[in-house]
Formats: sequence, C-alpha cells, structure tokens
Amino acid sequence: MTETPPTPTAPASAPQSHGRDNRRPGGFGGRGRGPRKQTESEALGLTETVVSINRVSKTVKGGKRFSFGALVVVGDKKGQVGCGLGKSKDIQFAIQKGGAAARKSMIRFPIVRDTIPHETIGSFGAGKVWMKPAAPGTGVIAGSGVRAVLEAAGIKNILTKSLGSNNHFSMVYATLEALETLRSKEAIFKLRGKS
Repeated sequence: MTETPPTPTAPASAPQSHGRDNRRPGGFGGRGRGPRKQTESEALGLTETVVSINRVSKTVKGGKRFSFGALVVVGDKKGQVGCGLGKSKDIQFAIQKGGAAARKSMIRFPIVRDTIPHETIGSFGAGKVWMKPAAPGTGVIAGSGVRAVLEAAGIKNILTKSLGSNNHFSMVYATLEALETLRSKEAIFKLRGKS
C-alpha cells in the first residue's frame, strides 16, 4: 500500500487593498488633506462666500512684501446678510478676519415670495446697482459680486443691473446699500400712521 504525498497548500494571500490605506479611517494613504475645517460662520448656520482676494505688494529694502485683502460675504439665506474686508499677510487669516467683520455688519431686510418687495437703487463710491423684483422661476440675474450678496441673503428671483463701476468692492457695498433701503408694506403703513 503506497501513501500519497500530502498536497502542498498555498499560503494565505494578504487581502488586496486596491490603493486604499486601511490604517487611516476612510482615506487613501499618503499626505493628502484631511476633512475640511468648518468656518465660524458655518458653525453658526451661515453661508460664507469669498468674493474677491486682492494681493498687495510693498517694496522694501530687501525686496517685495506681499499681503492679502479678502472681501467676504456672510448670510443666513433668510433676509440677513453682511460683508467685510479682512487684511493679513496670510490668505486664510485674511478670510477669517473678513468673515468676522461681515458677521458684525449684518443687516436685515424683508423678502416677499423669494424676491425683494420693490424696486431700488444703491450706490457706493462709483458703483451703482439697480434692482427690481422678478416673477418666480426667473432666478438671480446678477454679476458675481451682486450675486454673492443676493444668494447669501436668500433671494431666488431678482433682476439687477450695474450702472457704474464694476469694481467688486463698490458693487458689493452698493448692493448692501440698496437692500438696506428696502421696506415692507407693513413698515410703510406704520410710518404713514395707517393700520
């Protein structure tokens, strides 16, 4: 009687990782960025939009020194919006300062059926912005700076036109100026002494 030699068993292969690093939860290996940090505005339930980043250079004895100015718009999408300018040698600090300034300068205005209650014009410096209520489904017809303010404020249908300078700073501040002049029907009746 002959004995059959035992068949060699293949060594257990290591599980295939397919590029994922199992040591880090939910991430690929390497030095990639982790999850994005929540800004102070987002923690308070506000939306924060960076409209413009301005790089400024100062010539000194050793060369050029660069610093940044960030124009930030903050809103709650319920008729409250503000904007602020932050300046720093680091972009992130400039954005943080701009967000803090925007939260301090927030204004409230009435919204009627996702649009503004009446036509208005706002001006700041050489910038001039005209705004008119629009029918549902129109959308936000506006340029970049004005659009950022209106979307952060929660307006969904509006017609706008820039009548002056197209500088981002002038446009944003002119838009806030126009929104500040808005009055609801009830507020106007109260001013006139009608119930």
